[in-house]
Amino acid sequence: MRLRAVLFDMDGTVFDSHLDWIELRRSMGLVPDGRPIMVQLESAPEAERARCLAILHAAEREGAERGEIVPGTLELLGALHDLDIPCALVTNNSRASTQTVLGKHPMPFDLVMTRDDGAMKPDPKALLLPLARLGVSPRDALAIGDAHLDALAAHGAGIAEILLVHLPEWMRALIPADVSYREAADLIQAREIIESLISDKPPRSR
Repeated sequence: MRLRAVLFDMDGTVFDSHLDWIELRRSMGLVPDGRPIMVQLESAPEAERARCLAILHAAEREGAERGEIVPGTLELLGALHDLDIPCALVTNNSRASTQTVLGKHPMPFDLVMTRDDGAMKPDPKALLLPLARLGVSPRDALAIGDAHLDALAAHGAGIAEILLVHLPEWMRALIPADVSYREAADLIQAREIIESLISDKPPRSR
């Protein structure tokens, strides 16, 4: 394929915040139903929404401060930049927490988009906007993430290739059968898959 841009998710893909998102939802009284927390809170009473947002923001701050970059991230970004392929970070996290992460763990992204900059995944516009800013068609892009939200947004945006790393089993069940994606155990294997897509050669077996 002609790959002209790669869109990366943050938490769980290139950064491990060590947050338990299911438990976090439970602390807010929310049932994990596949929707982003911010969407789940849209219909909550104002006082309850404020309480839950305070919990969310505190958790994101803590995760950004104590989290770690995922092994293989810098190597993958470096390989893509060596090929002159722009890389964008597209996350449902806040701008503040994302800036904290990138301040503590510099990663060479050409563009950074957070939930404060526009739509949130699974809305396709969350990926279409950064692609438009990069001047790249979805047909020439690859999206890499770790969740059903990444797959749904990429599929809706018409992105050519979707790559999911260490996808949780409960999220797998939330991806419709017509959504085509590849899976990788980690970012090292993800790099092999991406390189095989560019060269049209199958990745070496493990």
